[in-house]
Amino acid sequence: MTVIATYLVVTLVLGLLAVVVRLPPLVGFLAAGFVLNWMHVEHLPEIEVIADLGVTILLFGIGLKLDLRTLIRREVWLTASLHLLLSVVLGTALLWLAALVGMPMLASQDLRTFVLLAFALSFSSTVFVIKVLEERGETHSLYGRVAIGILVIQDIVAVVFLTATSGHLPSPWAGILVLLWPLSRVLRKIWGRFGHGEMQSLFGIVMALVPGYALFTAVGMKGDLGALIMGILLASHPSSSELARSLFHLKELLLVGFFVSIGLTGLPDLPILAIAIFMVVVLLPLKAVGYVALLWLMRLRGRTALLGGLSLTNFSEFGLIVVSVGVGAGMLEQTWLVEISIAVAISFVFAALLNGRGHMMVERFAARFPRRDPEKLHPEERPADAGDAEVVVIGIGRVGIAAYDRLRDDYGLRVVGVDYDGPRVQQQLKEGRHVVEGDATDLDFWKRLTRSDSVKTAILAMPEHGANITAQQCLQESGFTGKVATVARYDDEVTWAKEHGIPIAFNLYAGAGLELADAVARAGGLKEIRP
Repeated sequence: MTVIATYLVVTLVLGLLAVVVRLPPLVGFLAAGFVLNWMHVEHLPEIEVIADLGVTILLFGIGLKLDLRTLIRREVWLTASLHLLLSVVLGTALLWLAALVGMPMLASQDLRTFVLLAFALSFSSTVFVIKVLEERGETHSLYGRVAIGILVIQDIVAVVFLTATSGHLPSPWAGILVLLWPLSRVLRKIWGRFGHGEMQSLFGIVMALVPGYALFTAVGMKGDLGALIMGILLASHPSSSELARSLFHLKELLLVGFFVSIGLTGLPDLPILAIAIFMVVVLLPLKAVGYVALLWLMRLRGRTALLGGLSLTNFSEFGLIVVSVGVGAGMLEQTWLVEISIAVAISFVFAALLNGRGHMMVERFAARFPRRDPEKLHPEERPADAGDAEVVVIGIGRVGIAAYDRLRDDYGLRVVGVDYDGPRVQQQLKEGRHVVEGDATDLDFWKRLTRSDSVKTAILAMPEHGANITAQQCLQESGFTGKVATVARYDDEVTWAKEHGIPIAFNLYAGAGLELADAVARAGGLKEIRP
């Protein structure tokens, strides 16, 4: 128990320290791994189990929210393919040039080593990217969906690589995996009987670990991919979003183990640290430029290309697997495993600082991109028209729809809803609501709205506080002078909103209580005594 207590205390203290200095907690968790290693604390094998569980549930959650049609979009599969090819070619060339100038550890290596290292560093971290998107509340934004699609393509490439290098094909029993589709139809029918509590969460964990991870591993496939596919097969169920939310905090807690395990891989000496810094300083910016340029060429706006590229600017934990395979096959020395782990950890810190700068930095850089004819942009990037609306409701979920209907039906206001989920927008249009597709965290969106004198009120009804924060910053930057209202789930979020110029900040749970009291009063024929 002493060892476990040490792990917990060090991780908690360093995570808190990261928060105090305004860094993402994961930076503290990475540091905890290195500190525990430096302290020579007894290795805790369970930490890898916890890390694997976290990644498995993460991928299952991605599957629950993934639209497979995203993967066949040109901006996803073509960007992922071209970037992988360019990363390997340019990475190999730069590592070879570094060897020519006598950089330690590289000078004595052959071309095969450079190719394998460049391939290992070409992937982006699924875990890190999803955490960034979730913290911003932008997993469903265009750039978020594109980034997730690229990560899924990379996972598929990873499966092919592991199969090719393992020396044997998947088990002949792998064919039974096709039965998961009819099985998922049965499971979706059973799902509704589990209610909304712990049984539903347990159902999700079992689906991720048994027919997902365990079955795929048993037939020689990548277990993580199995969890992802199982999530995709269950994604059409009406409760899929609810299940993803119920697993969110468990996944976040387990992923602490993942980041700690990265730091536990080993401690660097000066030559190892020099190579790791070289990889981050030279190869990581090239990775970012590559993603941004390719996404720009796919008819995405500069802002979308920048956000997508920056979110993918990191090295992946899969690099450790590639190097581990290379070490096992005798192609690389054991030292490279520590080397890549250090490079991955530093890239996470670098990416956390970069992505933590906020959307305003991205907006300033995006303004320097050449303007394009709207007709030549990606369909989802074309301007949306709010018409003569007096009120704009951002986020057409349950709260947004309720606000929309009340303002339109009971107060006679002209209302327009905005959401970046295309299928949801189409459904709302079918139900007779005026809803347009747009991204409230996009400064250009608000600048277009400010040109219309009719819009007097903006309601931020997105469930993620991070998305509402960004939208508020864009509102202020655009010069919007109308009234702003927002929803929140916690009292500190309400306080933040009021301190940052949003006078109408509504706690969802308090609001539900007020509505319930009003309903009881109306049913009893009571009159309000307060004037």
